[in-house]
Amino acid sequence: MNKNEQVTIVLVPIGALGLGVGEGDVERGIAAGAHAIACDAGSTDSGPAYLAQGVAKYSRAAVKTDLAILMRAREKAGIPLLIGSCGTSGCDKALDWTRDIALEIAREHGLSPRIAVLYSEQDPQQIAGSAAEGKIAPLAPMTSAAPELFSSCERIVALMGPEPYAAALEAGADIVLGGRTTDTAVLATVPLMRGAGAGPAWHAGKVAECGALCTTRPREGGVLIRVGRTSFDIEPLRPGNRCTPHTVSAHMLYENSNPFILVEPGGVLDVSNASYTALDDHRVRVTGSVFSPRPYTMKLEGAASGGWQTLMLVGIQDRRVLADIDGFLQKMHHVLTQRVQSAMGVAAGDFHISLRPYGWNAVSGLPVPAHVVAPPEIGLMFVATAGTQELATQIAKTCNPWFFHLPVDENQELPSYGFPFSPAELERGQIFEFKLNHVVSVTHPLERVRTQFVQFEEPAHA
Repeated sequence: MNKNEQVTIVLVPIGALGLGVGEGDVERGIAAGAHAIACDAGSTDSGPAYLAQGVAKYSRAAVKTDLAILMRAREKAGIPLLIGSCGTSGCDKALDWTRDIALEIAREHGLSPRIAVLYSEQDPQQIAGSAAEGKIAPLAPMTSAAPELFSSCERIVALMGPEPYAAALEAGADIVLGGRTTDTAVLATVPLMRGAGAGPAWHAGKVAECGALCTTRPREGGVLIRVGRTSFDIEPLRPGNRCTPHTVSAHMLYENSNPFILVEPGGVLDVSNASYTALDDHRVRVTGSVFSPRPYTMKLEGAASGGWQTLMLVGIQDRRVLADIDGFLQKMHHVLTQRVQSAMGVAAGDFHISLRPYGWNAVSGLPVPAHVVAPPEIGLMFVATAGTQELATQIAKTCNPWFFHLPVDENQELPSYGFPFSPAELERGQIFEFKLNHVVSVTHPLERVRTQFVQFEEPAHA
């Protein structure tokens, strides 16, 4: 990085809004001359329910605490604040939820920011029409872009690039709250606007997307990125923490199938020839990153509702069961299925029973090698999935005596396994599934984005 080169400094306070922003970290970043604060707030990591229902993964209190720290710091420093994928899923409902929190903070602290809200939720029927026109392509492992796939979704979001954020800032926004966005784009926006090299800007955004995850102490605060025309520097905000060539280069593997290539809206980041150099014991400089433009596409995420589930749980220490867990589970599943069919008949509808032995192979679902010693106990979870909550619960109730008292063989005394709750049936509610892994072609980066400006005086609509 040349001495006279223009450098853009971005403060990334945390990996996700709601995880716990450190005020000291933010103050250090501001003191270092940050030109912007940028942070992600969403993910698909915790499954499709957050998108389908439009609710946030983190609590309102946690998000408000973090956002208040960032809004106050932004006001004092006079720099922009960008938050991407608001409310976990970035759908309209989740984005409005975050907007209302921001307005509440503004009123409580006497702040007067101009807030831009970027909506990227798509109408399922309109997207189905685009699929029929051949504008949507599947990504592996999907093979079809049939219109009915899109119309079956409860909600669909399109992942934005940096352009809508840049447009909002150019229009005078102090704070930009974005719908679903690539994690990288939120952080790359301001460097790109200020003339940084596309390769360094996108690569810095990728490395810093999860805050301190690219450091030796991944749970301690955030990072500061300095982005120039041909390189970027990265350092932790928390004293005592460190970025090393290993921790920085390794982050290209995070949520990415290729450690050298990252596909983004409008181009591809290639770090095959990147070099990582330790500037001192806590800072790293990265050179050689290249971003190659390509036709603009936006990834689509869609979720749909499914059946309903009821759970039951027991703990088992019976040595006869633990001597052949797999055999016992096969027997129990057969007995429970037969019991439902004989007691409820066609009234049960299309149902499914799952048995998950925690302490054995419930996490992986893979066969346990023969040489593995049986644990002293297992927690066995029963999951009934059916067309309605009432049916799922009735199936669980029908299975109850067999689930809690099934013997290994019919000649032994009737066992009684340990159950922690009464009533035993726990209604989990409706289940959801991701339906899409596709991209939609657009003629302009803002084509599928709706921007609204809101002043702090406006009433919230919580």
